[in-house]
Amino acid sequence: MSKPVAGRVALVTGASRGLGYAAALTLARAGAHVIAVARTVGGLEELDDAIRGAGGSATLTPLDLRDYAGIYRLAAALNERYGRLDVLVGNAALAGVPSPLDHIEPKAWDDMMAVNVTANWHLIRAMDPLLKRSDAGRVVFVTSGIATLAYAYWAPYSVSKAALDVLARTYAAETSSTAVRVNLFSPGATRTRMRAMAMPGEDPMTLPAPEQVAEKILDLCLPSFSETGKIYDFRSGKLQDFARPA
Repeated sequence: MSKPVAGRVALVTGASRGLGYAAALTLARAGAHVIAVARTVGGLEELDDAIRGAGGSATLTPLDLRDYAGIYRLAAALNERYGRLDVLVGNAALAGVPSPLDHIEPKAWDDMMAVNVTANWHLIRAMDPLLKRSDAGRVVFVTSGIATLAYAYWAPYSVSKAALDVLARTYAAETSSTAVRVNLFSPGATRTRMRAMAMPGEDPMTLPAPEQVAEKILDLCLPSFSETGKIYDFRSGKLQDFARPA
């Protein structure tokens, strides 16, 4: 396999399973040193074994992204060791369970916003100086088609992903004159544990595997990828602009 991101430093959140695991492994196989962030130590250790087996390297970082101070400690450690960050894949998210708006517990709402939105803002705030020290900083936030669909009973997840979309697009606008490129990635239905929990009646074998989807995330992380402020829709295979309502 070619190594299109050889020697680059890539941070992936939610890396212990699902799409984050696949993205981290794909980036490592492509030559990046992966900073793998997740709460689940066992999953990170499995990822490390897979990366080493593929001839890659990783630094395991057990961290709950609601520990915002921990994000800044991680940024300080990356600055001390590498002096830069080349790739940031913001994948970690909570999906929750379907519930009417008036039945959602405040803690469930707050946790969703804390992980899906606020943690990503802290990642931007903490990692921005490191990304700007890269010759081609690349940022990819994993979103969902539900961000534009007001589905009944999915408000916390839908609202948080809509907020993430605007957060990423704002960061893209603010870095447009730099070497940092910021985009969103919408995987669609993927064969992950999160999807199975959200849609228990669905046949997972009808869905693409995370490894298939992660190959397209890699494309958005390449130094040669120059678009910013856009969204890649995996289902259609298209990079799309955001448009105001007609």
